Amino acid sequence: MTSPVTPCPVTIRIQQDDFDIAREIAVLTGSRTDIGAVVSFCGICRADEGSAKISALTLEHYPGMAEEEIQRRADEATSRWPLNGVTIIHRVGRFIPGQNIVLVLTASQHRQAAFQAAEFLMDYLKTNAPFWKKEESASGTGWVEAQARDDEAAARWTRS
Repeated sequence: MTSPVTPCPVTIRIQQDDFDIAREIAVLTGSRTDIGAVVSFCGICRADEGSAKISALTLEHYPGMAEEEIQRRADEATSRWPLNGVTIIHRVGRFIPGQNIVLVLTASQHRQAAFQAAEFLMDYLKTNAPFWKKEESASGTGWVEAQARDDEAAARWTRS
């Protein structure tokens, strides 16, 4: 006799407010004993981008569409890996270097699934999620174009 499969809880939030990583891990894991690994990725606004010194970064999104697209990728991750929980928090607004931008948490019984799913989700968020980035520097303000290295990283997850 097999035990019933517990659905993988997925939390997706797009918000302006900062997040507390430890609190989000505690919410994800609760008092569950089926979780043996939690992988966290926190993306932070950095000051250096090549030869430019970034003074601020503004992130915009298409409300509703962004959440739906991220949910689709989270659903794909939960179908590809045996996950016990997923949390994705993406901030929008204006950020200065050192501030948190994105948090991805994946929980599983074993580390490998959690690591792979977190990487898959971050590669998607970096390349295809409906967010737009504008950088401010001493040389001016401009929208950020996609990077080939990010597209290459995301391409490895494409199913044949």
